[in-house]
Amino acid sequence: MVEKQQLAALISELSDLSLITDPGRLERFSRDFAWFSPILTEQLADKRADLVVRPNDETEIKRVIAACHRHRVPLTLRGSGTGNYGQCTPLEGGVVMDMSALNQVRWIEGGVARVQAGTRLVNIDKEARPKGWEMRLLPSTYRLATAGGFYCGGFGGVGSITYGSIGDPGNVLGVRALSLEAEPRELELRGREALDLYHAYGVNGIITEIEFALAPAYDWQEALLTFPDFMEAVRFCQTLGRASGVIKKLLTVLADPLPQMCGLEEQVPAGRTAVLCIVAKPSFDATRELCEQYGGAIALTQEHADVYGTAHSLIEHAWNHTTLHIFKRDKGITYLQSGFRPWENVEKVEQMYRHFGDEVMMHLEFLRADGALTCSGLQVVRYTDEQRLNAIIQFHRDHGVHIANPHVYTLEEGGKLEVDPRQLAMKRRLDPAGLLNPGKMRSWEEEAVA
Repeated sequence: MVEKQQLAALISELSDLSLITDPGRLERFSRDFAWFSPILTEQLADKRADLVVRPNDETEIKRVIAACHRHRVPLTLRGSGTGNYGQCTPLEGGVVMDMSALNQVRWIEGGVARVQAGTRLVNIDKEARPKGWEMRLLPSTYRLATAGGFYCGGFGGVGSITYGSIGDPGNVLGVRALSLEAEPRELELRGREALDLYHAYGVNGIITEIEFALAPAYDWQEALLTFPDFMEAVRFCQTLGRASGVIKKLLTVLADPLPQMCGLEEQVPAGRTAVLCIVAKPSFDATRELCEQYGGAIALTQEHADVYGTAHSLIEHAWNHTTLHIFKRDKGITYLQSGFRPWENVEKVEQMYRHFGDEVMMHLEFLRADGALTCSGLQVVRYTDEQRLNAIIQFHRDHGVHIANPHVYTLEEGGKLEVDPRQLAMKRRLDPAGLLNPGKMRSWEEEAVA
């Protein structure tokens, strides 16, 4: 933990920057949406920054970096705090550096956007559209989420049905990063090297700029569909997802009673499953015909352009926003993050659905993984205790369903359940003193002990 004299020296050195020392604001800047998990809520309750710094440009960032290195004070990065795993919670105190003032779109050219790390995703999208482009991928938190936060802590979202995850090759072309050293080095990392900083929670390098590959902008149609049978809704999504001629942006399944729990009760009668979809307008007729073939009906249609960036878009009930809306009404729930293998996703979804019933309610997001259509689950769980939650997780794993556990805060346990040697090597390269949020990367701590 940070000693008083260390903190005093740091504050004195950075006194002309925007600093926050008020205890209430320190608490707020040390939190993200980890409260989705009752386990993380308890584990992270006493973790708080000693100081928040809000740099205005890269020169000020370098000053913060150099000072933290000189005084051996931990440094944790923060965007808008829309992550779910305590990414911006400093496990050993120290400085939280809020990157949100670095919010400029540097340029948009030829289907590529170069932006600063604190740029809100919705603003990138809005600047790209007049040029005929749009973001390939957006989380449901796109109105607040920043480019750096999405890359370092996100996975997919709206657009994943076509473009997969943010970490798939070709979606992010490069990053500009700084090392945490006495004299911070500037690195331009392209292609595969840039991916070594992807989904690393900001613990192995300080990203200041990102280059996103964009997608052609379409006129989109939003549609809310309802089905009397959950598995027919799943099969409809599987068929629509595989339809190469249908241009898609979102394909979400909410099993009964989730539509009524998340604010869609006026459009979706009790007992019916909801499918949220966004397709290009020329693809809507084919979507409607497939819906009817699987016994579905259209409950709502709306122009995506009319509701984009507002609470009326169906995006507000997809991805992690589903859980958010339900949690506002029912504090007795939590969630899982699961991955179904493409060659058996429909069968495994049905197996889990039949086995758990109303205890683990099915929320599915259809997407592409390594080019193949599949779905990920953001299942809503009626929470009883940690032991039962772990048993639910283990049952999924025992039956071939991957769980990226959202109830742990270390990098490895929450993701692939294994050490990524390239991410570890990047931390050695850009954070040799191990000052970027110590405790977050288990493999680094184990290597230090060894």
